[in-house]
Amino acid sequence: MRILIVEDEEKIASFLKESLEAEYFAVDVAEDGERGAYLACINEYDLIILDNMLPKKEGIEVLREIREKEINTPVLVLSVRSEAPKKVDLLNAGADDYLTKPFAFSELLARMHALLRRPKGIEEEVLTAGDIALDVPRGIVTKKEKELHLTRKEFMLLRYLLQNKGIVLSRSMILEHVWDMEVDAFSNTIESHILSLRKKLGDTGKNRFIQTVQGRGYKIC
Repeated sequence: MRILIVEDEEKIASFLKESLEAEYFAVDVAEDGERGAYLACINEYDLIILDNMLPKKEGIEVLREIREKEINTPVLVLSVRSEAPKKVDLLNAGADDYLTKPFAFSELLARMHALLRRPKGIEEEVLTAGDIALDVPRGIVTKKEKELHLTRKEFMLLRYLLQNKGIVLSRSMILEHVWDMEVDAFSNTIESHILSLRKKLGDTGKNRFIQTVQGRGYKIC
């Protein structure tokens, strides 16, 4: 899953990016409201974490802009202000939830998971295909009940493929949901991760677990 953080305080943004990447999210960061609104409009995110007090464009302005463009991505607003009228204004502008600074990361994560369950239905806690099982909350992948040791990015890639079982996922779709903006779109990073994932899954022979659809992308049946 891909998250956008719009936060001008460098320490907070860096902490959130590092902590969420450890939770298997791909994370982009915008340092001001103008940049945040732009990224929210050109990329497909699963969730946006939006600070309210931002340079160039305040959080409420970012909210109004993206909602006017019919972007329905869940938005969690962060603010040092906890007054009820301010919360009401932000919720009316399109915010899905509101968290007052300072906050515990565990609460932020819990609120994120609650928001991520709303639009598309509750994600299964364990994703399976054949003898492969991916336990989302525990971050564990097993084959025939034997645990496999995947890198963070391999786990994210496998989860995205399993979430879309039976659907052909193009390179651009995989980049959009598994990697952040820093990846070189013309590199062979997807191919190398698919190759590494296949090796760890023991995915050999003619009937591949991860299938390559020539000229279109990859899928798991």
